[in-house]
Amino acid sequence: MARREQFTAEQHSVRVLKVSERVRHILSELLARGEVHDDIVNAANIAVTEVRMTPDLRNATAYVKPLLGAEEDSVVKALRQNTAYLQREVAKRLGLKFAPKLKFRADESFEEADRIEKLLRDPKVARDLDDEE
Repeated sequence: MARREQFTAEQHSVRVLKVSERVRHILSELLARGEVHDDIVNAANIAVTEVRMTPDLRNATAYVKPLLGAEEDSVVKALRQNTAYLQREVAKRLGLKFAPKLKFRADESFEEADRIEKLLRDPKVARDLDDEE
C-alpha cells in the first residue's frame, strides 16, 4: 500500500505558488517566442502578469496584459481560442500528473492602481491626509 504524504497548509500553499509561478514562466516563454500559431497573439507583446492556481493544481487562471496599445479584448479572445495548444505545451513542460486547465483573463490591476492613484491625488483626500500628519 502506497504511503500518502501529508502536507501542512503552509507547505501546500508554497507548492501552489511555485507551480503557478512555473506556469507563468512557461506561458511567458511560449508567447515571447511566438510559438502560438495565431496572428493576433504573435503581433501583440503579451505580458503574463500573474497565474492563480486552485489548491488541487487542476485549474489555473492566467492574467495577461497586452503591451504597446494592443486591443486587449481581441488578444484575450485569441488566447482563449488557443487554450488547447497552450495547455498541451504547459503539460509537456510542467511534468505534473495532471495538466492544469487554463483560463485567460485581462489583468485589470493596472487600471485599479491608476484609479487609486487618482483618488489619492484628489484635493479632498490630500487635505485629509495632511491633517493626520
